[in-house]
Amino acid sequence: MAVVQVSTVSLLALFAGHRQSIEKLDRARIIDPSGDGKISNQVKQMVKKADRPQHVIKSALDLAAAGQWSSASLRDIAEAADLSIADLHALYPSKTAILKAYFASIDALVLATKFSFDEEDSPRDRLFDVLMRRFDVLAENRDGVIALLKALRRDPVSALCLAADFAGSMRWMLEAAGIKAVGPNGRLIVKGLAAVWLATLQVWQRDESEDMSRTMAALDKNLRRAERISAVLPSARRPRRSSESQQDASPA
Repeated sequence: MAVVQVSTVSLLALFAGHRQSIEKLDRARIIDPSGDGKISNQVKQMVKKADRPQHVIKSALDLAAAGQWSSASLRDIAEAADLSIADLHALYPSKTAILKAYFASIDALVLATKFSFDEEDSPRDRLFDVLMRRFDVLAENRDGVIALLKALRRDPVSALCLAADFAGSMRWMLEAAGIKAVGPNGRLIVKGLAAVWLATLQVWQRDESEDMSRTMAALDKNLRRAERISAVLPSARRPRRSSESQQDASPA
């Protein structure tokens, strides 16, 4: 009889544990409400740990697009990304860190592109392709980027913190185009390209055409002007031959 009682208790405990597991699954909405046993869309969209950095960046861009970047706290960003504040802190300890990570991801996507440069392409031609690729990547989160740029104009401290990274980005764009930028002369080249980029960026923010025709025209004009004054392209090495252009990989 005692054996029967122990077995009964064990079965009850097992059932209770099983029921708790079911309740947990229900709270997480793992089973689809339709009852067909499929994994719900919510679970499919749960953020994997490896994807969290980009998910935070995308959530921040969405907040910016909604006009909430300046007023958003780190907790707001964490909640938008469905993360705890501890998880967010482990990734990005500040809003500026999120911005730095986003612009670094832009650099990475551009640098990962396999540009099909020809031997006869001039340094200006190569820079045009590289910088237009950069605009293509920015366009994937256009509304958020434009909102961030406007917010940075009202936040000189954050803008100053990003200045060094921006110079580094321009140096990498020169490298992608096969243009040397070393020593004192290299710093002048970087500054010249930064001026070209910022001037064209103003046009891009107002260019709502699908083919970015106004942006392309402005970039070509600004690069030609820079070429004439020999501030950006005094010397350039030929790039290594590369294969076909990479497909969009994305973001931000």
